[in-house]
Amino acid sequence: MIKKMLQFSLGNKFAIFLMVLLVIIGGIYSSAKLKLELLPDVENSIISVQTTMPGATPQTTQDEISSKIDKQVRSLAYVKSVETQSIPNASIVKVEYNNGTDMDKAEEVLKKEIDKIDFKDGVSEPELIRNSIDAFPIVAYSFTNKHNDLKATTKEINEQLIPKLQTVDGVQSAQLNGQTTRQVTLKFKQNELDKVGLSADDVENYIKTATRETPLGLFQFGNNEKSLVVDGQFKSVNALKDLKIPLSIAGQGQSEDSNDNSISSTGQEGNQSSSSSQSQKSTPSKGIDGNMPSVPLKNLAKVTVGDERDSISKTNGKDAVNVQVMKAQDANTVQVARATQKKIDEFVKNNSDMKATKTMDTAKPIEDSLYTMVEKAALGTIVAIIVILLFLRNIKTTAISIVSIPLSILIALTALKLSNVSLNILTLGALTIAIGRVIDDSIVVVENIYRRLSDSDEQLKGNNLVISATREVFKPILSSTIVTIIVFLPLAFVSGSVGEMFRPFALAITFSLLASLLVSITVVPALASTFFKNGIKIKRNVNEENKLGGISKGYKRVLGWSLNHKWIVLIISVVILLASIGLGAAKLGTSYISTGEDKYLALTYTPKPGETEEAVLKHAEKAQQYLQSKDKVKTVQFSVGGPSPADPTGSTNSMAIMVEYDSDTPHFDEEPDKVVTHLSKMKNPGEWKNQDLGTGAGNNSVEVTVKGPSTDAIRSTVTKVENKMKSIKGVADVNSDLSQTYDQYEIKVDQNKATDKGISAAQLALNLNENLPEKTITTVKENGNNIDVKVKQNKQTDWSQNKLENIDLHAPSGETVKLKDIAHLNKTTTPSKLVQEDGDYATTISGKITASDVGGTSSKVMCEINKNKIDKPNNVKFNVGGATDDINTAISQLAFAMLIAIVIVYLVLVITFKGGLAPFTILFSLPFTVIGIVFALLITGETISVPSLIGMLMLIGIVVTNAIVLIDRVISNEYQGMSMKDALIEAGGTRIRPILMTAVATIGALLPLLFGQNSSILISKGMAATVIGGLISSTLLTLIVVPVIYEILFTLKNKITRK
Repeated sequence: MIKKMLQFSLGNKFAIFLMVLLVIIGGIYSSAKLKLELLPDVENSIISVQTTMPGATPQTTQDEISSKIDKQVRSLAYVKSVETQSIPNASIVKVEYNNGTDMDKAEEVLKKEIDKIDFKDGVSEPELIRNSIDAFPIVAYSFTNKHNDLKATTKEINEQLIPKLQTVDGVQSAQLNGQTTRQVTLKFKQNELDKVGLSADDVENYIKTATRETPLGLFQFGNNEKSLVVDGQFKSVNALKDLKIPLSIAGQGQSEDSNDNSISSTGQEGNQSSSSSQSQKSTPSKGIDGNMPSVPLKNLAKVTVGDERDSISKTNGKDAVNVQVMKAQDANTVQVARATQKKIDEFVKNNSDMKATKTMDTAKPIEDSLYTMVEKAALGTIVAIIVILLFLRNIKTTAISIVSIPLSILIALTALKLSNVSLNILTLGALTIAIGRVIDDSIVVVENIYRRLSDSDEQLKGNNLVISATREVFKPILSSTIVTIIVFLPLAFVSGSVGEMFRPFALAITFSLLASLLVSITVVPALASTFFKNGIKIKRNVNEENKLGGISKGYKRVLGWSLNHKWIVLIISVVILLASIGLGAAKLGTSYISTGEDKYLALTYTPKPGETEEAVLKHAEKAQQYLQSKDKVKTVQFSVGGPSPADPTGSTNSMAIMVEYDSDTPHFDEEPDKVVTHLSKMKNPGEWKNQDLGTGAGNNSVEVTVKGPSTDAIRSTVTKVENKMKSIKGVADVNSDLSQTYDQYEIKVDQNKATDKGISAAQLALNLNENLPEKTITTVKENGNNIDVKVKQNKQTDWSQNKLENIDLHAPSGETVKLKDIAHLNKTTTPSKLVQEDGDYATTISGKITASDVGGTSSKVMCEINKNKIDKPNNVKFNVGGATDDINTAISQLAFAMLIAIVIVYLVLVITFKGGLAPFTILFSLPFTVIGIVFALLITGETISVPSLIGMLMLIGIVVTNAIVLIDRVISNEYQGMSMKDALIEAGGTRIRPILMTAVATIGALLPLLFGQNSSILISKGMAATVIGGLISSTLLTLIVVPVIYEILFTLKNKITRK
């Protein structure tokens, strides 16, 4: 088959060159159309259910929302685990599914199940959010106008910009912070309500029913059907103020509340039953003039209309509206960011008084990373070309060899486009590493053709020689390509985010190597036949020794000595190997994956339980002053309230700060830690964190989860774990959900005293509750626009225990009662967050790892906690997670992938060499990569991370290739009648040039990846260091140790078989 393919290539050179042209055009087109991303799309198998309940404590959200959702969804098909987080004002339930679950279908089923739950009044509609990297905004802009008019800014953004952004292909949503909302506010006057015997609930429910729009369906008018709609909407704010509230509705608020619940769950039917019950219950008692007694709304409540801000956003000290753009999961980050920029530029051009400031851009670092990788790849190619030229000293052979680089990469790009894989740091890293590997096949083929052409004793000429020389090395290059591809095959079966993240890497490598194999047996022979049509000039007759060159002669002497002193060589090699393993175990740390940093810094502040918005605003302004005083800081934008990475529900007073630095900021990678450390020294009660813009979260944390049947059961254990973690060097900022608490007053009602006064616990709560949620009860028309009418509470900010005890309560009899007369106060605390995992209460004690060896410090924490040093009840369990989970999962999965890869490699080699001993000898080249890997990682300051493990996988393929090329020649020589020692020395002398060429060319291609500060370099540096170090040590030892082991094993085999 190979012979026919070679004959076809050489007989149809024009067709081959035409196909090359098509590949070039196709590759360039594909690379232009490929989706650009920082990291591959990783679809997380987690759906978050976010529900808000303004005014609720964590315990209330736990009871009223989290527990209900947990019970409803826990038994659904494919659900792996359910975790609930109950925080003030909101519940977040994370539903994790088994890997491979159809998430679209899962989301649909989950929505149906949640819709079945009957929530209390005041609970918002649950929102389902698919967890992914894309949940973090890709770009954010801050808008101000010359007159500092927020109302005008909001109006222009809502009317002109948001609709345009929603038309951009790939934009999922555009979120606003700091905007104003036009609304009518009702604040009830309690004294006036008491005078007429009405409650706030009575009035609210009357307004709802009086102003409701109710479609009545189709009615028969003669021959036509016409629809009827009852529309009670107000046409102005004054009309609302003048609305007459009938006094006969007193006491109906409670029953109307239950109707409201039916409205929220049954929609239209609820509306109708509510209004019908209203008409049935209201038995009007008319006044003297025949009209029903009533009072205007403006007498009972203060009605105002204005522009309100739900969240505060400031840029460089000025009030601003912040727009954050989220992309769809399958959209192209760079294209969406460019299209968004274009729309914003148009918007600013059309509104000359508007100024837009870019506060975050994740697309620019992607572009920078990709351009850097392309630059490094080009530089690597140049180095590889120089190396080949130095070895072959012939421009024609060098030109033929390097053709495989662009062709293989362009074919791989076309295949990636057809496979719908994005061009990201990992696929680009794979292609850069492939540059060193794709040239190997062509080098081996060209070197063999050139060697045969240079041999004055060669019998064959022209195309026959090219075919014969290519066929001679086809088996080793096919084996090595299959071996390298097989090495990456297990990655396809690695589960979780590691598998999804590195699958595109494996595909890029596979496509490149298959392309290089194809090029080496089609294009390379065709070019060799064209360039060497007339052969090459052999200047002089040379004997066998001179033919090999200085390197070969020197190597043959070393190999001869090694074969005569086999055991010395073997013992020295093993000692060096064991010493390296020991050094690596002692000195090398582990980490997960670093995506580097760009010149944007994202900070979040999570307030301490009970911190007010005003207090958080003060912290924000202090932080802004500090950041703006720093050199190289261009823009500081902060938002308080509203959705943020720290609080996606937007239900607390959390803060997000975006800081843009100059592009030439030195040592930017150290900046986040410096800033967070400085801000933490300001002694703010809450917690400052840095958000990694690449993934939305950092991975330098250590987390210990403590689980038990109740919060009381785990409390003492949590305190012990916290103290233990604080004592470990390299762990800072240790805290837990249980250690962060609200002060809480429990009002213990004396039932007998309360009954005597005619006051129930529910009435008491109604009297006291100033944290009722803002209710939108209706809408009114203003200048043709519908605006919401909201009921707000009259909040007091000077509460004390004494004031609370002496508050006046109104009994139904008209008597005024002090709270202390019917109840007493009990001061306690309540956690800031309640978490349940699969039914157990759980709390997470988290700490930030400040040491560089993340894995080592995490392991230290694990050892300290697991060594039975902490007394705990039998029903309480520990689990150390955070970065440790990521590292351990990734390392164990990749180590398993490596093991499987080695077994498959051995199987392929057994099939190729038709025996088990020669392949076993070849595998001996693998352990010696450890020596170079350890030293390379120590020198470059890298750790054992996911990129370095991927580098090790890559090494298996490259190193085995070198051994295959050598042993294949040895076996061939033995078949021709040479003695084993002569066969080994001849094979070494002949094959040293292609082995050294491929190794040095690969190292040269990867060297540029070791230098630079860009984020792409950080992910590739560990990979490159691993491959370069491992290749140096294994190549040197393969050339000496593998022949020694081959002779030992085969001599032993011959002795055994003779017996």
